[in-house]
Amino acid sequence: MPIASNTSLFTPLTLPNGRVLKNRIIKSAMSDSLANGQGNPTAAQIRLYERWAEGGVAASIIGEVQGDPRYPEKPGNLVLDDQADVLAFRDLARRGSVNSAQLWLQLGHAGALAHRPVSQPKGPSAIDFPDFRSEAMSLAEIKAIPDHFARTARRAAELGFGGAQIHAAHGFLLSQFLSPLFNHRADAYGGSIQTRMRLLIETVEAVRAAVPTDFAVTVKLNATDQLDGGLTEEDALRVVAELECKGVDLLDVSGGTYFPGAPSSSERATKGPYFLDFARAARALISTPLMVTGGFKHREEAEAAIVSGDVDAVGIARGFVLDPDLPRTWQAEKEDPVFPRFATLPPGGMTAWFTMRIADLGEDREGVVDRDITQAVIEYEERDDQRAEIWKARFAFR
Repeated sequence: MPIASNTSLFTPLTLPNGRVLKNRIIKSAMSDSLANGQGNPTAAQIRLYERWAEGGVAASIIGEVQGDPRYPEKPGNLVLDDQADVLAFRDLARRGSVNSAQLWLQLGHAGALAHRPVSQPKGPSAIDFPDFRSEAMSLAEIKAIPDHFARTARRAAELGFGGAQIHAAHGFLLSQFLSPLFNHRADAYGGSIQTRMRLLIETVEAVRAAVPTDFAVTVKLNATDQLDGGLTEEDALRVVAELECKGVDLLDVSGGTYFPGAPSSSERATKGPYFLDFARAARALISTPLMVTGGFKHREEAEAAIVSGDVDAVGIARGFVLDPDLPRTWQAEKEDPVFPRFATLPPGGMTAWFTMRIADLGEDREGVVDRDITQAVIEYEERDDQRAEIWKARFAFR
């Protein structure tokens, strides 16, 4: 067991590259789905991250920012490529980092989970289920991935963002390569965990080499896929050990996958933070600062995780949607956010409710707290459909 430290939730954290987080509370990546359908930031999205910065967060991570519009997670994703709206991205970087906050982009590639209405999903291996299909990537396509991520990270640095998170969790592309359930390749990128992690390690090295030293490079990694035959904790710990000395400034531990039919970590019935036991095991293998995302609903839980020495930061998503001033609230020792409860929970309902609540925050109308969950699903799906049409018109020529 780690020795309890004197570090608290509101003690600054110095990352290996010298960047200083003003506290240990990070708004973890969520698919806010607030881009304009053409891959560019909207006024509501810019205001959303400004609000979180004003509320005292140490850093916010913008979920699923694509460098390649062919494989988005949703048609509301940002796309930071050579045709992006540079002025809008600069404004997002500036306003999302007020109040000494940092704003990082989560570099995404949905792979086999790419949004089918606007893409042709491709992953490490072909998948052919009755309700889910994906093609296998060619070796040339795989080898292009590290440079693809590196170019996106370099653009982020040039536009004023403080860092990037390489997304290797939740069933998206790099996570798919790590998982033996989805990676059946027989070449240098499949087989043992040592070869299944090759693409992630190459990507981390490429990103670190492409950006300034003061630009934070972070990784989001699954502790487990929570699927039979998927990535195990044992293999995930081998990935953790391999990341040592690769220039990673923060390792964000999460778990689960968004593949159809898989259980969602965010819908777990268990109480309390997730993956702390894994973080404790990872601590013995790596000197990189550790963050755990998932299940933190109370200040006491977050404080205990930091004081224990198991983690250096806590990642919180939905708590920030309920209270955009969460760090300020907790520092003043006021009440924790009250999470909604619903009599019935339609498929995708909780995600839809929180995503539409995010839109409310970006428009400064969070007084809308009694939205019917079924209506939230309708609004969420209608907005996706509208943006899918815009996306196809914008990127069809690519």
